[in-house]
Amino acid sequence: MDAMSAIPTTSVTELPDDAVIVDVREPDEWAAGHAPNAIHIPLGELPSRIDELPESDATVGVVCRMGGRSARAVQWLVQQGYDVANVEGGMVAWERAGKALTADGNPSII
Repeated sequence: MDAMSAIPTTSVTELPDDAVIVDVREPDEWAAGHAPNAIHIPLGELPSRIDELPESDATVGVVCRMGGRSARAVQWLVQQGYDVANVEGGMVAWERAGKALTADGNPSII
């Protein structure tokens, strides 16, 4: 078993449209479009902003553009004791699934 297979994952179809997720993309990616209830904490800032993670009784999804950075975030957060899951396919999969996006202008991930 490789390290990636041990990372908890969820698909965009398993997440409700109004799910609170943690978006670890860079500010310019966030500005281009994000899930309406997402919390933006860029991957590099996660250790110093860990107290901003949402309190939830359910597993919290973590997302980036395609799933690589969020997988690293999930791996680290699980080690810290958080109940999180990597959103497979990231925001690209979110947009392709027709889920809501919000942005200052015309939201687009792809």
